[in-house]
Amino acid sequence: MKSPIQRTCYWLLVSMLACGISTAQSYPSKPVRMLVPFPPGGGTDYMARLLGRDLTEMWGQTVLIENRPGASMMIASEIVAKAPPDGYTIIMSSSNHTINPSLYSKIPYDTVKDFAPVTQVATSPFILVTHPSLPVRSVKELIALARARKGQLTYASSGTGGPQQLAGELFKMMAKVDITHIPYKGSGPAEIDLVGGHVHVMFATTISAAPQIAAGKMRAHAITGLARLNAFRDLPTVSEAALPGYEATSWWGILVPAATPRDVINKLNADVGRSLKITETRNRIVGLGGEPVGNLPAQFSALLQEELVKWSKLVKDANIKID
Repeated sequence: MKSPIQRTCYWLLVSMLACGISTAQSYPSKPVRMLVPFPPGGGTDYMARLLGRDLTEMWGQTVLIENRPGASMMIASEIVAKAPPDGYTIIMSSSNHTINPSLYSKIPYDTVKDFAPVTQVATSPFILVTHPSLPVRSVKELIALARARKGQLTYASSGTGGPQQLAGELFKMMAKVDITHIPYKGSGPAEIDLVGGHVHVMFATTISAAPQIAAGKMRAHAITGLARLNAFRDLPTVSEAALPGYEATSWWGILVPAATPRDVINKLNADVGRSLKITETRNRIVGLGGEPVGNLPAQFSALLQEELVKWSKLVKDANIKID
């Protein structure tokens, strides 16, 4: 015979389980807000809109893409960290998330404790590009020109302290060159200025730069990963072209507020995974130089921990400081 307290605990447990099942079955029952911490036009924005289209079709609920650029992703990330943990406010995050703690003494949220990882969406190296007017045809020629014109060349990035700047600073350190960093509020605006000839060099995302390269508005020189890409078969890696051991890559992934119910996280994880298996979606990502992932929350969490350590070491070794 159960005591009154035991009976109360039993029915509370049953109620909680029933509530969890109900949440899993009904989610999402209204539009889902996906924040993009960069302006339209960059790789993160492209990835968000690609997945948003698929999830809207699956759910019969609109995925609202909201661009909230600025402060190296921290504006959008803070909004998500402080949003109701119900799965209706999510973020298409990127490598900046794990770089920021190494560069900023004050961040308006806890990078680890305030978020729950859902899944890594994709990974991609950068592509070293220049404006066509720059008189270089290879990485070695770019290095030679940068040495001859010390401090005169400029390179654009998606923002101060972001992975594109780190790719550029690592390049400068290994090549022993002085190229001036010009930060933007996203890779989209940075690429616009590169195409316009206002900056000389960029470590661009393959996904957003591919159309500009195909149109002859950017000149591609090398891939920043350690292996060549099928989408750019003729391009060497920076490592094999001039700087052995050079490597810089980026990732995209979905994060939600920390207290989001596990069943909602699992639902998001499964449906993003389904999106990444759609032939058209997968081919678009691969065709532009990305690699679809779609792993489990625990696997994505492990990646985040590894990235925090890796970027911290690079920032220290390269003596990278906020402008």
